[in-house]
Amino acid sequence: MASVLIKDTTREERERIVRRGLSCGDATGCDSCSGCSMGVGSIDAMYQPYIDGKLELAEVNMLHAATSYTHG
Repeated sequence: MASVLIKDTTREERERIVRRGLSCGDATGCDSCSGCSMGVGSIDAMYQPYIDGKLELAEVNMLHAATSYTHG
């Protein structure tokens, strides 16, 4: 598996990584991941910091999980 780290990818590769990982925006269409209804507006908005090279993919996921889920 190739690295998904910002330092090892171009912007275009990061866009493909997000689309492929979510199975949306490609030939297969929406995979009903419920991302659009997770309070982020659009799934693209959630992963934009990764695509822009500002936050690693894992950081985006951790930030979203930290603000979306409660333990108990």
